[in-house]
Amino acid sequence: MINFVTDAKRLIGRRFRDNNLQNDTDVRPFKVINTIDPGKTDQPMISVNYLGKEKKFTPEEISAMTLAKMKAVAEAFTGSIVNHAVISVPAFFNDSQRRATKHAGFIAGFNVVHIINEPTATAMAYYDLEMKMNRINKNPKIVLVFDLGGGTFDVSLVVIEKARITVKAVSGDTHLGGADFDNRMVRGFVMEFEQKHKKDISKNAGALARLRVASEKAKRVLSLLPQADVQIDCLFEDIDFNSTITRASFEHLNMDLFEKCIDIVEQCLSYAGVNKLAVHDIVLVGGSSRIPKVQQMVQEFFNGKELCKHVHADEAVAFGAAMHAFSKSNGTITNKDIVLSDVTPLPLGVELIYGKMDFIIPMNEPIPIKFRHRSYPLAEDSYNGFKFGVYEGDQTNVKDNNYLGLCEFFCYHFPRGTTYIHVYFSVDEDGLLSVSAEVKEMGRLSQRIYMNHHGRLTQTEIVRMINEAEHYKAQIEKRRKLLQEKSDLENYVKNISDGLDDEGTIDINDLELERMKQAALDSALQLLERNSDLSEISVLAYKLEELKNIFGDFES
Repeated sequence: MINFVTDAKRLIGRRFRDNNLQNDTDVRPFKVINTIDPGKTDQPMISVNYLGKEKKFTPEEISAMTLAKMKAVAEAFTGSIVNHAVISVPAFFNDSQRRATKHAGFIAGFNVVHIINEPTATAMAYYDLEMKMNRINKNPKIVLVFDLGGGTFDVSLVVIEKARITVKAVSGDTHLGGADFDNRMVRGFVMEFEQKHKKDISKNAGALARLRVASEKAKRVLSLLPQADVQIDCLFEDIDFNSTITRASFEHLNMDLFEKCIDIVEQCLSYAGVNKLAVHDIVLVGGSSRIPKVQQMVQEFFNGKELCKHVHADEAVAFGAAMHAFSKSNGTITNKDIVLSDVTPLPLGVELIYGKMDFIIPMNEPIPIKFRHRSYPLAEDSYNGFKFGVYEGDQTNVKDNNYLGLCEFFCYHFPRGTTYIHVYFSVDEDGLLSVSAEVKEMGRLSQRIYMNHHGRLTQTEIVRMINEAEHYKAQIEKRRKLLQEKSDLENYVKNISDGLDDEGTIDINDLELERMKQAALDSALQLLERNSDLSEISVLAYKLEELKNIFGDFES
């Protein structure tokens, strides 16, 4: 059974009951369930079939598999071990998503040097190209990065001045991108199939997976042609599916999402306090930025200004992240180190009485932030300790924001009036938040605590996942070896059979040898016909060696 898991990036760091996560259930070709771990309530798990049994993975583990694959690719290319990594994330990723991504890097075997925002990495790639064309001078250049990828959408307003890249503002949606355009098509094709054949395929993971692949292919075709054909053989119960979608119908299907992209661009400019006429360049990256209607709408918003397309839409983020990684490893780029200055994507604060949010760090604040301090008088006497939540978001009610963790004081009698709570926030270069708090009574320190991050993987869990990842890697290598040994034996047996057919005669002077040859060949065929497991790798290798000793080398 083939497991088709996509868009782990849209799951990582989210809660199971997250509306965005639940809204994709009808078109997701794999199963997402709530964790059964009592200490990790509301955490999504991805359920797959592994060696005939159900196996559950966290989104961090799935992301780690992708990172581990890239680690292997990099090591094969460079011929050396790769231990360190700079990982790019959407600029609008919140603290939970960034922390989970960093954990995925650890599980994959990396020391994560830095988490860089994708539009910021794009700005680095843009800077490199502009330098090569001698278009960077002493005058500041205002650049808007429009990053519409497969699962997320980011807009960053960046100022480039000499070798300094300063992000002034970010906006975005971590659940808006090419996958949403694909999902709209998939839903339409599911309805079309049911109308034509009176069969519901919405619960068939295999059919949904094939429809998703076909929809993505059609979307790419529509960026070049006015119409795309969708043809899938034996989609469901041996029924073929054939359909056509036009560019006009695709645009109509997704117009509200395209308009949302423009709204986010406008929002970003507003956050930065910059008029759209002041923008020097609009850089489009991400595969979905190639959609003609998207380009048209962006250009119209900027009063017909020419869009910058010389930055590679698919490779810009990776290129910029690689530049940053090189700089982090004490390398020098164009004789100058590029200085990056990023910002917080969302406000950060604590819960006050009546569930209200007190914002301690505003959005689009330059990072790193060493510390921000806020003091609160205790509102009422406390005999059994007290606690308060830490949140991320721009809503005044904390229930509408993202819950990050808890600060809790235990077993102290704190009288009101003379007791003050002091809260300290800091944000590092990765955009990760640290919170500490202390209680002072009559000016004397009584207790100091640190925030317990909600849903965060413990060190024990990370170590377990690292060990499991190594186990799966070893299993995959063994299965690859099994398939290779089986293929080698199949090819050799075929060559023997073809050779014997060509000879067409039997040596009657040595019938015993002929019987031995036939017995060895029959034994090999029986071995190939059964479903070999990993324990038979050596058996297959031995059988091939045995045949070679009897028949010699057979060339195909």
